[in-house]
Amino acid sequence: MAAYRVLDSGLEQNQVTIRSGEISDNSAELRQITHGKPPKHLSFVPRSLTSLANTGGAGDLESGCRVLSVESPSGRDLDFLLVFRSGSCAEKGVKQYMEDEHICIDDLVEESGAGASAIFPSAGAFYGVFDGHGGIDAASFVRKNILKFIVDDSHFPVCLEKAMRNAFVKADHAFADENYVDISSGTTALTALIFGRLLVVANAGDCRAVMGRRGRAVDLSKDHKPNCTSERTRIEKLGGVIYDGYLNGQLSVSRAIGDWHMKGSKGSAVPLSAEPELQEIQLAEEDEFLIIGCDGLWDVMSSQCAVTKARKELMLHNDPVRCSRELVREAFKRSSCDNLTVIVVCFSPDPPPQIDIPQTDVQRSISADGLNLLKGVLHRNS
Repeated sequence: MAAYRVLDSGLEQNQVTIRSGEISDNSAELRQITHGKPPKHLSFVPRSLTSLANTGGAGDLESGCRVLSVESPSGRDLDFLLVFRSGSCAEKGVKQYMEDEHICIDDLVEESGAGASAIFPSAGAFYGVFDGHGGIDAASFVRKNILKFIVDDSHFPVCLEKAMRNAFVKADHAFADENYVDISSGTTALTALIFGRLLVVANAGDCRAVMGRRGRAVDLSKDHKPNCTSERTRIEKLGGVIYDGYLNGQLSVSRAIGDWHMKGSKGSAVPLSAEPELQEIQLAEEDEFLIIGCDGLWDVMSSQCAVTKARKELMLHNDPVRCSRELVREAFKRSSCDNLTVIVVCFSPDPPPQIDIPQTDVQRSISADGLNLLKGVLHRNS
């Protein structure tokens, strides 16, 4: 595990869309804040910011940051800068109600307050999108409690995958016991937990996390649809049926928290599962940004299309808030009929660099973006 040494700094960074404690969407125009750049051998994590609640008006944010020197066990500084800065946008769209929730925490230690450094093994961040159905109760409950369930798990922080898997199931059971909520409401859930350079994505449902890796889209989650081969097999083994793409003719996803009208007793194996699938990666220099979105985005946009759009936006203004907003706008232009929530997490203080295609003797009539789109299609089909 890398060691972290806090250094004094007066640096500032681009604003991000988070607030202390509970997170809400903030798609209002935000004032751009300039930031200085730390030396290349340093890694810094933005301080948690306090944003205005979403009232439909504009608001200003002020920020600072802590600079952290990241040293490997051998004592050698790592050779690239890692920064967590995020932006989010959530819109109701054509639906009557907004049932999405989300959370963005760029600095877990700062967010958690005094004593947090003893809980978290290194500098880290946490993000999540929760796409509710049958009401907002389940999505709201999970947003408020999922991080606590992760941190309180006995496997945390030694085994993050087990802690996150257990947390989803515990959240499901705790929601069933909650008073004054509609336990028949449900939510899909996707969370991304980062410690140092370790990124762990947990997903139950059809939200999706996609890494932008030098212009190429890399899926870090799998959509849990009833017609998916592996999900269909699991469902049918547990006595479930699929009608016209719907689990038991009722639900368009095969994994979700809540929906207790479709589940049996706690702990029983049921077709509708709250257990997430997980993927773990070590962030590398070529990992530029992460997009987390609800199915309203992915219903009308491929992973590669979203990465290409986001990369162009970040090259233009380097603002994850504006970038998330543009992805939402693009989805609505493509006639998305769902609530839309998008989070964009950047891992560098700089915008993505121009991609240079090596010169060859062979004539080509394809752009760099087109080439990445083709690579993405070939990768998914391999």
